[in-house]
Amino acid sequence: MNRYIQLHLLVSYPPSNLNRDDLGRPKTAQMGGVERLRVSSQSLKRAWRTSEIFESALAGHLGTRTKQWGVLAKEGLVAAGVSEKNADAWATKIAAVYGKNKKENPLQTETLVHVSPEERASLDALIQVLAQEQREPTKEELDGLLHTQHAVDIAMFGRMLADKPERNSDAAVQVAHAIGVHASAVEDDYFTAVDDLNKGRDETGAGHVGEAGFGAAVFYEYVCINREQLLKNLGGDEALLARSLRALTEAVLRVGPNGKQNSFGSRAYAHYALAEKGDQQPRSLSLAFLKPVAGHEGYGKPAIDALTDLMGKMDHVYGPCADARAYFDVLDGRGSLAEVLDFVAGR
Repeated sequence: MNRYIQLHLLVSYPPSNLNRDDLGRPKTAQMGGVERLRVSSQSLKRAWRTSEIFESALAGHLGTRTKQWGVLAKEGLVAAGVSEKNADAWATKIAAVYGKNKKENPLQTETLVHVSPEERASLDALIQVLAQEQREPTKEELDGLLHTQHAVDIAMFGRMLADKPERNSDAAVQVAHAIGVHASAVEDDYFTAVDDLNKGRDETGAGHVGEAGFGAAVFYEYVCINREQLLKNLGGDEALLARSLRALTEAVLRVGPNGKQNSFGSRAYAHYALAEKGDQQPRSLSLAFLKPVAGHEGYGKPAIDALTDLMGKMDHVYGPCADARAYFDVLDGRGSLAEVLDFVAGR
């Protein structure tokens, strides 16, 4: 069995602000002595796991990440006939199962907690029992809320519970920050909004003036999947594994972050994708872009050439870095999405 699956892709985003920093400007990174645009791995993973592709392919196998488990418990208890006072007290104890209670609102946890559908069902069942018997939860019942689970998104991206390490899950998927393959400058869009009812009689000019940062780039994205770890996290379910791999790969190739999309409409599919399988130690191909790609007729084709050239040279130096490969190239019209999905999801 090929232990590792690696995905390398190139995607071109026109002017956009998909992933903002603390000042509201596109994220950047210094690489090769120049500033590049960057999209964080956290932003990419959220876009994929909340996408329609994931939700349609993996319905019933996706968890929920929130601080609101105590709030949801109280709402369920009250709806089932428990008094407001008792519901508040019992739900506070339930919230403490998932993490440290917030001081200002004990029904919420200090941190986000990712809970599987199986564990959510356990919470719903406990709420009904407490409502029927009109009593607070026992320690054993509380301890049973978090248990063995096989949610796909938790299996892929992991879960960390500081107070319950036995319920942690090791991530089977590693995602690099997407990085621009060439130098890019963050620019400012100076915009105005006009008051529709201002006819210029009493005042002139815009009703609002603002600025928004943006940038455009061809990005290199890298994803590494530990197939054995993912299968283990999914409880050995080979059929679910295949569905999960297919859904993840399609989301990676089709879905990007949706920051400022209403302002920029910057949606793009990958124009090049390379999938690799093998038991060899994984390696990124970001070295191909340490020297910024240059091109008078665009960066798309030169980026593909740089990536495939480095892949060949690494194979020459280290020996084959993968046992098998599949790819598509939109610019040359070679390969297909279906072929790449079948390759990744197959054994």
